[in-house]
Amino acid sequence: MRRAAMIPRPLMNLIGRVSVRWRDRVLTALTLLIVLDLFMVVPLGATHVVTVLPFSIAIVLLLVVGLLIVSQSIVPVVGVLAALVLLSSSLVLRAGGSHFTLNACLEASGWLLVGFVLIWVVAHAVFGPGRITYHRVIGAILLYLTIGIVFVALYTLVGALAPGSFTGISVHDRVSLPPDLVYFSFTTITTVGFGDIVPIHPFARSLSNLEAILGQLYPATLLARMVSLEIGSGR
Repeated sequence: MRRAAMIPRPLMNLIGRVSVRWRDRVLTALTLLIVLDLFMVVPLGATHVVTVLPFSIAIVLLLVVGLLIVSQSIVPVVGVLAALVLLSSSLVLRAGGSHFTLNACLEASGWLLVGFVLIWVVAHAVFGPGRITYHRVIGAILLYLTIGIVFVALYTLVGALAPGSFTGISVHDRVSLPPDLVYFSFTTITTVGFGDIVPIHPFARSLSNLEAILGQLYPATLLARMVSLEIGSGR
């Protein structure tokens, strides 16, 4: 009843029919979308081939459609649309020559909101009851990537608000900043730690410690949960 109240009944019925058939497949599509953004669009932006933020806004719009199908609720869509407002505001202010700290905080807050909404929706879809499918396994990868995105946003906030938070990287307005922070986040979450970028601010260090802990705990938690779901679905 609550969902029906949030979404008009004809649209709710349409979403319900689409969701039954496509929900798990949309998890795979969203994963490919995030992989495209992180490992293609962001590096191309660093080489001046594309402008990252407009592509990011387009990706957020596609996320809205995917999240609506997966969650069958308007609540996460509202969250992502709010993130879109933050990202668009950052784009407009940057075009007007606004201060970097404000732009960085708006953009990071937008991606932080996107990350939290994705984690909430995808975690419910991946770890909810039911048979484990190939697409749900891919969705678990999406969840892992999203955790990395959340920390990229957090590192951006810390670096923008406290200059000099990292050695080996300068958090200022430059096209190579997003891929540098993506690189640092994923070398941290996988505990590779090449050492070319080092957090020195207390909050930056705390965040990197937390990300490394999550990166170690996530695979074990994921495996245990999926095994228990598969056993439960076979009863």
